[in-house]
Amino acid sequence: MPSLKEVETYLTGLWLLFKQDPRGFSFLDLSDRGALRSFWAAVWALPTIIISFLWWRKAFLETLPAGADVGAVFFFRLTLVEFANWVVPLVLVGLLCWMVGIGQKFAAIVAISNWMAVPVSYAYAALVLLMMLVPSIDTIVAFAWLGLMLAFIISLFRIFRMVFGNHMLTIATVTMVLLVPSMILSELLERYLEVFPG
Repeated sequence: MPSLKEVETYLTGLWLLFKQDPRGFSFLDLSDRGALRSFWAAVWALPTIIISFLWWRKAFLETLPAGADVGAVFFFRLTLVEFANWVVPLVLVGLLCWMVGIGQKFAAIVAISNWMAVPVSYAYAALVLLMMLVPSIDTIVAFAWLGLMLAFIISLFRIFRMVFGNHMLTIATVTMVLLVPSMILSELLERYLEVFPG
C-alpha cells in the first residue's frame, strides 16, 4: 500500500499536470504497475466512503416507517455499488482505448483517475458532513456539489490534455466515458439492489 508520502507525491504530480507543467509526470507512476497500485486509492478514500454510506443510510431510513432499520446487507449492497462505480468506467475506457488504438495510454488513465478520486472524495465527504450537520443549507450544498463536479471535469480535461496532447475529441470522449456511465450505473444499481431512498 502506498504511504502517505507517496500519495502526497502523486497528488503533487496531478497538481502540476493540472497547471500544464510536464514536471508532473516525474511525480507519478503511470506504468502498468503504477496503474495497479493506484487502486489503493480506494483504501485511502475509505473514510469518505464510510461517511457517504452513513449519510445514504440516514436518507434511506427517512423513507421507511418509523422504527425501521437496515442491517449489514444494506451496507454490502452499497459496497457493490461503490465497487461497480470504481471499476466499470475503467473497463469501458479500456475497451475504448483498445478500439481506437490508444492502449498504451490506458495505464496512465487508470492511475490518474484513481488518484484524482482521493481529493474529490474528501471534498464530497466534507459536503456530506455539512449537509448532515446543517440540513437547512441543503440547497447551498447542492450548488457546491455541482461546482465540485465541474471542477473535477475541468481538472480531468486539463490533466488528460498533458497525456493526449491537443487531441480534444479523445480527451472529451475519455472524460465522458469515465463520468457518465458511473452516474447512470449508480442509480440503476441502487434501485435494483433496493437501496435507493425513495
